[in-house]
Amino acid sequence: AVLNEALRKKYNQTGDKQFLNPMGDEFTLVWEDLLTLRQRGGLPGHAEMEGKTLFFKTNTGPSGHGYPIAAGQAFALKYAGFDEVKVFAFEGEGGLTPGVIHETKNSAYGLGLGNFISLLDWNDYGIDDRKFSDVMAGGPKEWFEPYGWQVAGAENGEDWDEIMTAYHKLWANEDPHQPKLLWMKMRKGRGYYKYDNPSHGAPHKRNSAEFWRTKEDFASKYSMDLPFMGAEGNISYEENKAQMSELLEAIFTVFEKENGYLDFLSGRLLELGNSVPEKLKGSDIYDKNPLNDPAITDYKNYPVELYKKPGENQPNRAGFGNFGSWVNSYSIEKYGRPLFLVNSADLAGSTNIAGFSKGWNGAESLGMYNRFENPKGSLMPQGITEFANAGINVGISSVNFNDDAYSEFNGFLTACSTYGSFSYLKYGAFRLFSQVAQDTQFKVGKTIWVAGHSGPETAEDSRTHFGIFSPGVTQLFPEGHILNLHPYEYNEVPVMLGAALATDVPIIALHLTRPGVEIPDREALGMAHYFEAAKGAYIIKDYDPDEPKEGVVFIRGTKAVDELLTILPQIKENGPNIKIVAALSWGLFDLQSDEVKQSIVSDEEWYDAMIITNTGINLMGNWMKHPIVKEYSVSADWDNRWRSGGTLDQVIDEAHLSAKWQMEAIGKFANDRPGRIQRLKANLPK
Repeated sequence: AVLNEALRKKYNQTGDKQFLNPMGDEFTLVWEDLLTLRQRGGLPGHAEMEGKTLFFKTNTGPSGHGYPIAAGQAFALKYAGFDEVKVFAFEGEGGLTPGVIHETKNSAYGLGLGNFISLLDWNDYGIDDRKFSDVMAGGPKEWFEPYGWQVAGAENGEDWDEIMTAYHKLWANEDPHQPKLLWMKMRKGRGYYKYDNPSHGAPHKRNSAEFWRTKEDFASKYSMDLPFMGAEGNISYEENKAQMSELLEAIFTVFEKENGYLDFLSGRLLELGNSVPEKLKGSDIYDKNPLNDPAITDYKNYPVELYKKPGENQPNRAGFGNFGSWVNSYSIEKYGRPLFLVNSADLAGSTNIAGFSKGWNGAESLGMYNRFENPKGSLMPQGITEFANAGINVGISSVNFNDDAYSEFNGFLTACSTYGSFSYLKYGAFRLFSQVAQDTQFKVGKTIWVAGHSGPETAEDSRTHFGIFSPGVTQLFPEGHILNLHPYEYNEVPVMLGAALATDVPIIALHLTRPGVEIPDREALGMAHYFEAAKGAYIIKDYDPDEPKEGVVFIRGTKAVDELLTILPQIKENGPNIKIVAALSWGLFDLQSDEVKQSIVSDEEWYDAMIITNTGINLMGNWMKHPIVKEYSVSADWDNRWRSGGTLDQVIDEAHLSAKWQMEAIGKFANDRPGRIQRLKANLPK
């Protein structure tokens, strides 16, 4: 507000438009906006990457969350060859205590983020009544130097000369790959007359003696007679707002009182702005945008080799890896750079995300990134840094290299993988990204959240590693802000990814499983083509039109469908006369036209249904329109207990997903239909 007021006053003096924000008032924070703080439609209580505070590069507030995002933004710039652009992250030592800070410090070292600068307000206090030095040993040097960071600081954090001396020391004999920390020793509550942890939290009461005391220092320093000093606080909000408006207006007359201050500040800001180049060396590569290339999402015309033939045995995760290999190789060949940068929690090979670093059909492999030996590797060398991986990817996909960042996104898409059982470790970063994508005026990219090795299919790893309930965290978003994809088999993976990437949804949660299953002969079985997976649901088996209908079975999960297909000929031959629908993605299904949706499931069929799923039954909530549906369903939590471990066949049987249990449940569902329909009718309002 102070900086923009200097520019506004200079414009009013000169009429020179170079002092105005070219984006207009909507993106210019001025002192009048301070009067809207924490009011609906005004400045938020924690700053966000939107509108007048677009200069923040993520939404702020949740401790630690922004740190890996900042590191990701630094990596995007470094990878693109623009590491002269620096990313600054501000934090206090309390904000260094979350675990993701440890993850990010390691990651920044491994990625060689010499353009990542942390500024630390070292004041020893947070919110609670204890010192951080009581729970944190050492100081900034001990907190960062062992992680390979360069550290410098100022004992007097209010001495600008000392701060700048320390800052320049960071750049002496610069290692271009070494992340940096500048610490400043401060007193929490400086100028507020309420020090240390009591200064955090409830502000001084409106127009209290303590409130006015904080203004006296300024008035005395600049010999100003400020209005309302000492006025009582028993006035309405609107009266107080008018009072504060007049007070702030008087405060900003300091520009006129202090000779040369306005010219210096406005001139320096203009000088800094003009020093930013229109284009950076090497930025021509971003004149073309692979995201505008329809081939990226045209799954019907992907290379024929990307799809497997009936009878082959493949895990669906291999479809993900091969898609990544093709899409990055295609992007490199046509646009000179990969489209995706990816990482994993030490699971790049087993979750097949490493495919994004492998050349397709003989093309050169990018390999794993190494800050010294392979700076163009598309697979980041991450450790078991679950939260940081998600945050880094969010940061990367927030950096827009387009000439006009307001019109379209041109940058890197990202993907990260882990076990589905550990999905919750990544939620915080994706939650913030969803908020940013909703409200920021800058266009941001997309990120893929891989819940790999999910479901009881992970068998031998036992229940600590089963993604039965945990992947439900991917549903904790507003409708339409994330696309959850549950492909059954290999060929559905490229199709569903292509369909999802063609939407404007910023987060794609891809649920994959470990074991290989046989690619079905869909034509022989009467199943819909795997291209139909793009609709989020398709018909595996339709009703026999010559027999009475006996209900709909919604099914999801690799081994669930695989087991079902072994009894499909029996069901077709002997009944019951059910419709079977592969329920793969509610998000994609919901994007279809009413005509398409009705062709798969009609309105009345939703109530005459059961579910078979490899997840917890409540994770199928979108497909479950009445409690009676749940009563007849089969799920991995059928007995409300955690599953145990064992061989794949043993665990699938215990989960009641084997063919025997499915046939029994389907038979009961069909046989009980008359009574079930009667119960549904009895539930109708009289």
